[in-house]
Amino acid sequence: MTNIRNPQSPHWRPWLDVAHRCVVPFTSFAEPEPRPDGSRPPAWFAFGETRPLAFFAGIWCRWTSVRKAKDGETTDDLFGFLTTQANHEVGAIHPKAMPVILTTGEEIDRWMTAPIDDALRLQRPLPDGTLTIVARATPEDPPPRQ
Repeated sequence: MTNIRNPQSPHWRPWLDVAHRCVVPFTSFAEPEPRPDGSRPPAWFAFGETRPLAFFAGIWCRWTSVRKAKDGETTDDLFGFLTTQANHEVGAIHPKAMPVILTTGEEIDRWMTAPIDDALRLQRPLPDGTLTIVARATPEDPPPRQ
């Protein structure tokens, strides 16, 4: 998994076709929060305390390499997700970037099926006030719904 800031880079261009696009489900995501003591514990962001399911715009590929010497050469499915300029909430913790988050079924369909120039228009920050910090240091997931 990796962040993809510049999908127009020659490194990423081969993976931008529809066959390599995916959505990455999440309920919350973390960014390291710098503290005065030099530590950087995670701040967890979500669409609210109940952490509803949402999706990052992603790219996947099948890759053959040696990831661990003891395993030798393996073929693995890898993914990354697009990032963009941070909105206000994420930028207060991590000013460089935030994930590209798809918020509607229409946006998911567009990411998965549209020509790349149209799909990449989704690479934008969420409006300010959309995300909240739901935990600090540990994920503290809410109990499963009954």
